[in-house]
Amino acid sequence: MTSTVLVAGATGDLGQRIVRALLRHDVRLRVLTRPGSGAAPALFGGEERVDVVAADYADPAALDAAVAGADVVVSAVSGVRPVIVDAQRALLAAAVRAGVPRFIPSDYSADYRAIAVGSNRNFELRREFAADVDAAPIRATSILNGAFTEILTGEAPMILFDRGRVLYWSSADQTLDFTSKDDVARVTASVALDPEAPRVVEVAGSRVTARDVARTMTELTGTPFKPQWAGTTGSLSAMSKVLRRLAKDPDETFPAWQGMQYFVSMFSGQAQLRHVDNDRYGPQEWTTVRDVLAAHVGRGHAAA
Repeated sequence: MTSTVLVAGATGDLGQRIVRALLRHDVRLRVLTRPGSGAAPALFGGEERVDVVAADYADPAALDAAVAGADVVVSAVSGVRPVIVDAQRALLAAAVRAGVPRFIPSDYSADYRAIAVGSNRNFELRREFAADVDAAPIRATSILNGAFTEILTGEAPMILFDRGRVLYWSSADQTLDFTSKDDVARVTASVALDPEAPRVVEVAGSRVTARDVARTMTELTGTPFKPQWAGTTGSLSAMSKVLRRLAKDPDETFPAWQGMQYFVSMFSGQAQLRHVDNDRYGPQEWTTVRDVLAAHVGRGHAAA
């Protein structure tokens, strides 16, 4: 029987990948978009198995109509409180009113459940919304995957490619969890089509330390890369709080201080995954940290 899946946040980077992953299965998709937005029709208008439905998150009747008849609602929205808490609360409430059996919140992160209060804004917003999900009469599954592997060559300055150094805080031997965006999307599609999925599914394409990353970079480039102590997680947390107080835009999704908070959560071990089950949906090919770094080096982005 063909499943009907509604995806919110489908025009974002991860959302588009989730839609592509779902279309590899026998599904009927609905893509939720805000009224007046042309992004979703432009991206998915030519796909016969995708219906674009418009609804404002402040319009309960429109949301109810959008989700009615869906087998599962998949949220891939991105933002801070107005999105992760407020918009998702509206979407969750609509799913409950419409009798949708299942809901997948927009987590796609490290394990935010045990982090210290005040240590990571984005994780704490997810934890706050998770309490709403747990209280709702709907079957839900959160996907925890560590950090996106792509950050190692993007916005997270952990690897100093031009200096042959890999930064770490407190311990170079702390296990760090990474999963590529495409792998997260593939897992999300599998979860969406699994009516028996548990409350949390944990996966990790790679589980490495800063020391491992330095060794991998050395092997890939032939240039010695060494782990470099950058302070303690406590000092990094204090620095992030100072920068947060000085920030001009408190609602920016990924400011520098938020990146610091991610490293605090990861290098403190508080957000480490504890129950990784990569084989839940059978043997898979996982994109590793080495794969992502090798592609980066192959494009000429490495130490001279």
